[in-house]
Amino acid sequence: MKFEGTGLEEKVFDMELLQKVLGEYQLLVREQWDYERVSFDRKFEQLDTNEIFYLRVQGYAVEGNVDSKHAKIKLLTPILGKHYYPHGVEYGDDEVIPNNVVEKSKSIIEAVSKQLAEVAK
Repeated sequence: MKFEGTGLEEKVFDMELLQKVLGEYQLLVREQWDYERVSFDRKFEQLDTNEIFYLRVQGYAVEGNVDSKHAKIKLLTPILGKHYYPHGVEYGDDEVIPNNVVEKSKSIIEAVSKQLAEVAK
């Protein structure tokens, strides 16, 4: 599932700022980066169904390397997907994602977008 028109797409921010702001919403960089690309992920676990979902904000370096605090990162469209063990996460439109996870993801994206827009002024 893609979240289009969030105000994050195509915006460029310092890596250090992204880690700070997105980290406040538990969107964290784990092992999902290389020198040019980065993903900030938040995990949602549905305990009643044992399903796992990930909200992902992806970006790529337009200046510097991702592992540098001073890298400039251009953000892409946020996505939400369902994890299938052992294959990974699927982000297709045909994935069934609970409403509470979708709504929580939307509120997180809106808050992040608003906070980053205020900092960018």
